[in-house]
Amino acid sequence: MKRIKQNYLSSFVIAAFVLASCGGVNKMVDTANTVTYDVQPSPLETHAGEVEVTIKTVFPEKYFNKKAIVVATPMLKYEGGQTEFGSTTLQGEKVDANNKVIPVAGGNYTFTGKIPYDEAMLSSDLVVEMSASIGDKDPVVIPGIKIADGVIATSTLVEITPKSILVGDKFERVIPENYEADIKYVINKSEVRNSELKKDEIKSFQDKLAAAKAAERKEFKSASISAYASPDGAYDLNEKLAEKRKESANLYFTRTLKKNEIEALQNADFLKLMSTAEDWDGFKALMEKSDIQDKDLILRVLSMYSDPAVREKEIKNIAEAFEEIKEQVLPELRRSKMNVTVDVVGYSDEELQALAKNNPDTLKLEEILYSATLFDNLGDKIAVYKVAAKNFPKCFRAINNVGYVAMEMGNVAEAKAAFEQAKSLMDNDVVKNNLGAVALLEGDVAGAETLFNSAMGAGDVVSYNLGIVKIIQGDYAAAVNYFGNKASYNAALAQLLNNNSEKSLSTLGELGDSDDAMVYYLKAVAGARAGKEDVVLSNLRTATGKDSALKAHALKDLEFAKFAASEAFGGIVK
Repeated sequence: MKRIKQNYLSSFVIAAFVLASCGGVNKMVDTANTVTYDVQPSPLETHAGEVEVTIKTVFPEKYFNKKAIVVATPMLKYEGGQTEFGSTTLQGEKVDANNKVIPVAGGNYTFTGKIPYDEAMLSSDLVVEMSASIGDKDPVVIPGIKIADGVIATSTLVEITPKSILVGDKFERVIPENYEADIKYVINKSEVRNSELKKDEIKSFQDKLAAAKAAERKEFKSASISAYASPDGAYDLNEKLAEKRKESANLYFTRTLKKNEIEALQNADFLKLMSTAEDWDGFKALMEKSDIQDKDLILRVLSMYSDPAVREKEIKNIAEAFEEIKEQVLPELRRSKMNVTVDVVGYSDEELQALAKNNPDTLKLEEILYSATLFDNLGDKIAVYKVAAKNFPKCFRAINNVGYVAMEMGNVAEAKAAFEQAKSLMDNDVVKNNLGAVALLEGDVAGAETLFNSAMGAGDVVSYNLGIVKIIQGDYAAAVNYFGNKASYNAALAQLLNNNSEKSLSTLGELGDSDDAMVYYLKAVAGARAGKEDVVLSNLRTATGKDSALKAHALKDLEFAKFAASEAFGGIVK
């Protein structure tokens, strides 16, 4: 009997322990609503493609059983699934383990975790689920408690629209040509010698004038005769001599014009006559090119003195050098210089378009590159650039521009192939930017950033592209800096995400009337953050009018949580 009594007593103790244990866990279940949670941010937000949360959980006094082990798991629950942030194991003060201890007197723990964002999370709840156990007993589930709404996903509204760069042409419709010839004179003489007129230089000058007169696309624009005397001898004599040389050169030139029936240049408005008594500028230029003894000393004299008489005297004092000057320099300065300017007029825009379509092989490189810009249709434009790339295979601009138009047409694969070919011809900042734009569209954000950073010399387009990268990475202050003061949808988004809703509204206002529904949707979001209901409603109405699919998005968008209950808001989104 004694043994039976002892066994009974042991069983009673064990049963009492079990009941006490279950009671302790059940009490935790029953009083779970006394546990408090501070969630940051609330609602949750997505940045850089992730949702991060910090939860400070406070357990009141006498809540946590000193022998209990609790596993707490915050998670986002949404239609079609759930995603856990991770679990934390807590223990009572009598548990022999290495988990975070929550004493009977009450305590807290802080959890931080992040998960990849999924579009389904736009309409979701942040829930904490816990299970509690004592000893080796099965855990008891503490019902999940909603502790926050989630997720604000405004950062995902970034428009992945990187810009590529078109390399311009060097086309000039009017190209000036200059025809020049010198008539040389004997010292102190002004007569044009027959030997001068038989020089190849003069014959070539005459031939060019005749050819220009006969050419269909050449127009005479101006002519000039500049006559000179060398800077030796009396100034008055040289002044008269230069004038006479001007007259003799003009006489020859006028006869040549009449012979070739070039009437335009015979007009006084086209022909300018000038004379220079002492050609010190010409003297200096020839001295600099010469190897005359004491050249540097003579050039120093020119820099030290401006008076012609003093210059001449000082130079003549350098006896040996002056003898060389008389032989090599001064004869070249006794001249009349004739100059004729002719405009070579290229094809009109209409002619270039017709040739680019029907006979592109007749066009020069700059002509065909320019003609491509005359087409509005992207199909026509890329076709012209492809002919340019075929006819001028070493021109990186042509193949780069094929890639540019392919990007405009949404053909990223073709654009990538063209940009890579352009890189093989010239690996410059423009091509690096364009390959970065391809990488960004392909989802390679890190690769795109590297390429953009190496292409900063290509201009503001690169900064714009880096602004997009920084929004994707969640660095909104950097994005704002990259976008600068140039208004764009993405610039306004960066400003909004950088907590400057007023600046965002101002930037969006600079865009004026837009066909892009997202411009108005973003205005509505910025208005919501600024607490401006009229801005929210008017712009959301415009946005959904342009794109009805935005109604469903706005209905879930927690940016509008403060306005969701209003009848006006409901009338727009439902």
